[in-house]
Parts: sequence; structure tokens; C-alpha cells
Amino acid sequence: IWEVGEKKSKENIILTEDEAEKNIPQNSIYDMQSQKEGELSIEETQTLISKEKKLIGICLGYQQILFNEKGKIVQQKNIYHGYQSKVKVTNESKLFNKNKIFKVGRYHSLKLFEPYKSNNIKITMRCAKSNIPMAIEDKKNNVYGFQFHPESFLTENGNFIIKKILSP
Repeated sequence: IWEVGEKKSKENIILTEDEAEKNIPQNSIYDMQSQKEGELSIEETQTLISKEKKLIGICLGYQQILFNEKGKIVQQKNIYHGYQSKVKVTNESKLFNKNKIFKVGRYHSLKLFEPYKSNNIKITMRCAKSNIPMAIEDKKNNVYGFQFHPESFLTENGNFIIKKILSP
């Protein structure tokens, strides 16, 4: 559960590698190794955990959301472990100001292969240098995802990013 200020929020689900199994019913955890592509859709997952809650996938959780929505996750040329980079908000974002720049902490070697098409999922942040997708929003299903780590000390304004999603 994400720490928001001094309170722990149990009203929303935040998917990280360490916390996923503790916070989401076993049959709704995204698991790329054990599931076939598209086996458990966002809609089915949200039915299991309640559509009133918000689902946030961080790093592997982000990749798993995309994988289960028919996205292809591939190896990057460069590995970004403990690396800070700038991401830029796209015109697709409904939460953040367009063209806003955030400095974020990255710890990943995989990425979403493009082109990627979805009716509901929008790519809402991209790496300012490489243009790699770094965040998604699916407002219809209350699903959000980040390839970067908002909770990292390398991410400036990480709490703001999460609070913006969790706000009504």
C-alpha cells in the first residue's frame, strides 16, 4: 500500500512487485510468466477488485497491464537501473498538464514495443530523450501505470504524481 502523506491508503490498489501479492486477490495478479497474452483483461481484473478502486501498475506492474492488453514487452538497448531521466506528458493525458516535464527514477531493462494500439489505454508520458512510453492512463477502467518508480528518491514530485491519481 502506498504511503500518502502520513496515511496509508487502502481504498486503491497499487501494483508493485513487492506489494502485489499482499494487496490484490491471488486470481487477479498480473503475472507475465504464468498467463497467456490477454488471459485476464483490465475489465476482468477491475471486476475482481471493484471498479471503484484505482489500479496503478509500477514498473513490472505497468508492463503486465500492457502485456495483458495485447502489448508486446521487449528488451531495450540500454538498461536503466538507478537512472534519472526526464519524461514529458503527452497530449493524451487527462491528469497532468500537457508538455510538463518530470524527473523520474528508472529501474528497468524492458519496454513497450511500438506501435501499440488500444481503445482505452493512452500513452501519457514519454522519455524526453528516447521517446519510450513511460506512463499510461485508462480513465474508463481507473487503471494507470508507470514504467518509472514514483516512490524512488530519484523521482522528483513522486508523491504529487500518485496523489493526483488517487484524488477524486
